[in-house]
Amino acid sequence: MALNVLVVDDSSVMRQIIIKTLRLSQLPLGEVHEAPNGQEALKVLDSKWIDLALVDINMPVMDGEEMINRVRQNPATADLPVVIVSTEGSEARKEALIQKGAAFVHKPFTPETLRDAILKTLGGLDE
Repeated sequence: MALNVLVVDDSSVMRQIIIKTLRLSQLPLGEVHEAPNGQEALKVLDSKWIDLALVDINMPVMDGEEMINRVRQNPATADLPVVIVSTEGSEARKEALIQKGAAFVHKPFTPETLRDAILKTLGGLDE
């Protein structure tokens, strides 16, 4: 099963690093889509089949936390697996996001760390 992934980060360089790391992680990737903020990510989710979202927290226009809130409120995307990829240091904020069903990976990360968080979020993968 190839994963269609949405990478949401306001830094185009960081999006490319995440995508390259995804490719190094040896996960079965399908289409990889990008968005610079939560608002643009919601547009992608409305128009594309996405299996997994990798989301930064601190972004302009709409941050990752608000994006996750809206994803969870929409019946079409409520069960979307989400992995937060961020430098966020607030334990309370991280715990609140985990309670909403998101996994958390700190920047910087390794391909293995990212892969393990994705596999945990997806409950394993049938390759």
